Amino acid sequence: MARVKRGNKRVHRRKKILDLASGFWGTKSKSHRMAKQAVDKALNYAYRDRRQKKRQLRSLWIVRINAAAHLHGLSYSRLIAGLKAAGSDLDRKVLADIAVHDAAGFGRIAEAAKSALDQAASAAKSQSAPAASAAPAEA
Repeated sequence: MARVKRGNKRVHRRKKILDLASGFWGTKSKSHRMAKQAVDKALNYAYRDRRQKKRQLRSLWIVRINAAAHLHGLSYSRLIAGLKAAGSDLDRKVLADIAVHDAAGFGRIAEAAKSALDQAASAAKSQSAPAASAAPAEA
């Protein structure tokens, strides 16, 4: 089998790793072996944190919506249940943005959620009242 001389391929492969490691501290940006380990770990963290970022933003939106909902006499869960009952399709990102930038608009949304909850409660009450009166009395 013929001997393989790598030529520039080895240089280019190592240069790519060292370019990715530029800005790392000490040997991690100078030595290929240490740079490769540092770059691999950094890329793993980046992959993981791109997913965690979505979770953290959703948590932030929920905190903001909850704070604004409490200003209008609702908890977060009651607000979301009211919006579902009202048929609203606003997502948490939009609700949080409205809560931060348009307090009056969020107030109108909260009132719509309250009225939808009241209507749902009165409908449930009217359905359960005839069923309760139709039950036989215990002796």
